[in-house]
Amino acid sequence: MTTPDAPRRMLDVSGEEALYLLGGAAQGRLLYEQRDVTAVRPASHALEYGRLIVRAPVPDAALATGATVTYHCDLLHPATGTGWAVTATGPAELITHPDEAAHYRRTLPGWAYGPHDALLRIHPRTINGHRFAHPDGNAARG
Repeated sequence: MTTPDAPRRMLDVSGEEALYLLGGAAQGRLLYEQRDVTAVRPASHALEYGRLIVRAPVPDAALATGATVTYHCDLLHPATGTGWAVTATGPAELITHPDEAAHYRRTLPGWAYGPHDALLRIHPRTINGHRFAHPDGNAARG
C-alpha cells in the first residue's frame, strides 16, 4: 500500500488527454480578474465541441466581452496522493441567448441565483494537464 507521504512525481499530459480528463469531471474553479485582483469561484462545467461551458457565481459585469479567464479542475486522492489537474485559459463570452441560457441552467448546477449566476463559454487557448503518480508508476486514471 502506498502512503500519502510517499514521494510523488508530476507527469505532463497532452492537451488531448487534458481535455479528456476535464470532460470526465463536472466541477472546478473559475479564476478571473476583478478590481485588479484574481477572484476564484466554484464552478460547474460541461465540455462541448472543445469549448468549456461554465456556470459560476460571478457578476456579469465582472466579465467584459472577451475577458481572459482561467478554469482549473482537479481530482486528487488524499489516501494515495495520486490524481490529476487541468488548467485551461482563454477568452470567455457570456451566454445571453435565452434558450441557450435556460438549457445550461437546467443542466449545470449553480451556487447562486440572480445577478451573480453567470454562464460563460470559454474558448481555451492554452490547456495544461498533469498526472500525479508514485515512482512505481501508480497514477490515478481519472
